[in-house]
Amino acid sequence: MGYTVSEVAEMTGISAHTLRYYDKQGLLPFVDRNKVGNRDSKDSDFEWLGVITCLKKSGMPVKKIRQYIEWSMEGDATLN
Repeated sequence: MGYTVSEVAEMTGISAHTLRYYDKQGLLPFVDRNKVGNRDSKDSDFEWLGVITCLKKSGMPVKKIRQYIEWSMEGDATLN
C-alpha cells in the first residue's frame, strides 16, 4: 500500500502543493501512480524527498536537482 500526496505532506512537512510542483518539475520520477492515476508513494520515496529537501536548503536550483536525480537513477554509467 502506498501513500497519498496528503499523507506524504503530513509525514514530511512538505506541503502537498510543493510535492505536486516537484512532480511537475521532474523531481519525483520514482513516484508511482495507482490505477486511477494518483501519485502513490512508497517508503523508499521518503529517502529521495530527504535528499531533495537537503539540496533545496543548500540553494541548489530545481533544474540541477532534476539532473542529479536523473544521474542517480541511471547509476554508475553517469560517473564520468
